[in-house]
Amino acid sequence: MTPYEELTSPQQMRADCEAAGRNLRLESRLERVARDASRPAPSILFADFPREVPKREIRISDAATRLANALQLHLD
Repeated sequence: MTPYEELTSPQQMRADCEAAGRNLRLESRLERVARDASRPAPSILFADFPREVPKREIRISDAATRLANALQLHLD
């Protein structure tokens, strides 16, 4: 007896996996790829994203200032 004798056919194993995916409400990869491929490409036009995004403010702590001064980097 070989270890592979107990396995079912690949078709039956695939059918079992598809049934498990349906029971777990998982989409098949092919359905997801087909849906994504049929969507239009996202826009790269500035007019579609008209908001200004402010830059983060960089704060230099007192400890960083003392360290920079000790290394003569002079942060202003």
